[in-house]
Amino acid sequence: MTSAPPVIVYPPDDEGGRRVRVDGEVLGRAYGVRDVARFLQEAGLQDWDEMDVVRSAVVEWRGGGPDVWDH
Repeated sequence: MTSAPPVIVYPPDDEGGRRVRVDGEVLGRAYGVRDVARFLQEAGLQDWDEMDVVRSAVVEWRGGGPDVWDH
């Protein structure tokens, strides 16, 4: 697996979205693990998929893990 920058997935907001920050830059709001994987692919980690997002220690889940998408 490629070396990855730090990734933070923030707690869900009132609409169920979670901000995703990669290497200090907010890339957008995710509504599921698939969205987080897409953001990471766009950030240069093309070989990452949903399972990489769930398993990786570089992803810091705040306010709940990858199964928490509502407030």
